[in-house]
Amino acid sequence: MPPRGESPDAPAGGPGAPGGTPAEAADAAPAAVGATAAVATAPALGAIPTAGAVPGVGTIPGPGAIPAAGPVVVAEAAPVADGGPPEAGDPIPGLYWHPVPEPDPERVAEVSRRIKSWAVDEVQLYPPEWEDQFDGFSVGRYMVGCHPDAPDIDHLMVATRLMVAENVVDDCYCEDHGGSPVGLGGRLLLAHTALDPLHTTQAYGPDWAESLGSDAPRRAYRSAMEYFNAAATPAQADRFRHDMARLHLGYLAEAAWSETDYVPEVWEYLAMRQFNNFRPCPTITDTVGGYELPADLHAQPAVQRVIALASNATTIVNDLYSYTKELASPGRHLNLPVVIAEREGGSERDAYLKAVEVHNELMHAFEAEAAALAAACPVPTLVRFLRGVAVWVDGNHNWHQTNTYRYSLPDFW
Repeated sequence: MPPRGESPDAPAGGPGAPGGTPAEAADAAPAAVGATAAVATAPALGAIPTAGAVPGVGTIPGPGAIPAAGPVVVAEAAPVADGGPPEAGDPIPGLYWHPVPEPDPERVAEVSRRIKSWAVDEVQLYPPEWEDQFDGFSVGRYMVGCHPDAPDIDHLMVATRLMVAENVVDDCYCEDHGGSPVGLGGRLLLAHTALDPLHTTQAYGPDWAESLGSDAPRRAYRSAMEYFNAAATPAQADRFRHDMARLHLGYLAEAAWSETDYVPEVWEYLAMRQFNNFRPCPTITDTVGGYELPADLHAQPAVQRVIALASNATTIVNDLYSYTKELASPGRHLNLPVVIAEREGGSERDAYLKAVEVHNELMHAFEAEAAALAAACPVPTLVRFLRGVAVWVDGNHNWHQTNTYRYSLPDFW
């Protein structure tokens, strides 16, 4: 879900010995994100057990029952062709990333067809003059690439509708198509009631229900959430509502800084981005995959830390790929390179390359702690969920890298 900040854009704690409790795993987590010892010694995600008996847990299904995009391995830094600048569609030089399989073209075509029909016919999402932007978003390719283990098109559509709805809220309330920081809180709160319904008296309920059809963001949220509720368990739906509240809180922090023309400290910006980020997207990987990570496991501090690291890293990918797009837009758009340049000095190039390093450190921490958690608590649904988050992160990078309609890289190489 596209974190706010772009104009239209494994768990935590390292574990103790295998078989230790989730609490013990959390207590053993590295104190610092960049703990090099943890990054160097933790097993790769490809080492997560995929089959066999696990004492106290049972038998882990084989790979067919826990779909994954294959072992996650350390990728080489993106090369710079012939010593020159990267070409359109190339990854960012020096960025840590993993290659992904090309999304299934038949699924991409069908999801693309269905999502456009939903947008036009069911929720009247956009006027005809925005059609090229909708098509350029390539959301079908995006979601198929992020959810390769979805059992069918219907499950993929659950994620795709939510992604589109989140983007239209960003565009219309925050960004290019009429967005403004002024009054954003009221707009977001009322839109949030399409996800988390108002419970009120008979006298006032009809006015609220009517309001849900009053603009494209609320129509999209209401419809996408109805489809999601039909596919999700109550616990999964509550998790998603909570993650969307986090997202909206992050939107409001950025809006407040915009109204006062405040450039946050780097750590303040990163705190905001932990809320205004992609978190609601990878954390529905179990719903889209047709299974459920139990709520008590999802709530463990170790799991929460891994989700946060993955979400933070993948959101900085958005900052990096949308950098030139935002610089070309009116006004000042906060992103990590801009904040580093303003607060720490140095050139724009140096700030951008430092932001790449921040991303890489977060990615290494995510992968190390996810692998360690899976080894310590090899519950099949948790293992699959961690893989799903990792695959989503890789798919998100691939979409940003290859979507040349939206993104281009700065001339820093």
